[in-house]
Amino acid sequence: MPASDTWLPVGPDLKTVNATFENPLHALSTAEIPAILLRRSYNPDHCKGLIHRFIERGLMRDPAETESGDTRTRIDIGTSLGNRGNDQRGFFEHAVRTRDLFEHLFDGFDNPVDVIYNSLTALAAGKRVVTAREPDGRLYGPAIFRIHYTHHTYRPHIDHVTLREKRFNYEVSRFEHQFAGVVCFQNAAQAGPANQAILHRCLWTENVESHIAADAFHEYARLNNVDNCRVELEPGDLYFFNTRCIHEVPAVAGTDPRIVLAVFIGWSDDDGEVYVWS
Repeated sequence: MPASDTWLPVGPDLKTVNATFENPLHALSTAEIPAILLRRSYNPDHCKGLIHRFIERGLMRDPAETESGDTRTRIDIGTSLGNRGNDQRGFFEHAVRTRDLFEHLFDGFDNPVDVIYNSLTALAAGKRVVTAREPDGRLYGPAIFRIHYTHHTYRPHIDHVTLREKRFNYEVSRFEHQFAGVVCFQNAAQAGPANQAILHRCLWTENVESHIAADAFHEYARLNNVDNCRVELEPGDLYFFNTRCIHEVPAVAGTDPRIVLAVFIGWSDDDGEVYVWS
């Protein structure tokens, strides 16, 4: 699947993005662009320091410890609506613990969650960016670290609270569009940029889903000349993309985990707020 030479991310900084598009998130919602890519948004040295802290505190498995007995290929530091949303009470109780953890987890370092929220505010064309909440005030998790070990992969899919997960009992279902924001903390390959995702210029439909379910999306994309974009990141790079675009993530190779800080984002043209959650 050769990458497109015309469907390319816009970047490399907020000034350039906002000079190129009057409303960058609208351009993202229509798949006019595959991604907004902001280089070195977060200090790479702080990425290394926080990963060391995660290991020290037992929040993630040390890849050098080969006899820990922990065989998980994905470890989360944070609250995942996708994984916990079937138990609404448990989800919101876990989100409280995540917010408590994040209150001091970044002490001595720049706060990477703030980097995402502040960047999103600069792109939101005057909309108010806030952590997602229910009408009764219950707050979602603000962001999540996803730590992926050897062989973990994501085949072609979408992420969407209504189209995929059917979570109509959550307030985030009110938004027409869903985006993701991802800060690269560590690549599995330590030297230079690495492929973090393949984004396809194909917005999800029921027809496309039939090809995904049959494990035949790549053939569908080939026959329909679907463009794709390979997002290559170094630690500290941040990108936003439309999660209704079919996307996939290559398998982790080697012993070092791929580590990202991620959020989901709810956005609608006619809504004055932008909700962020994990």
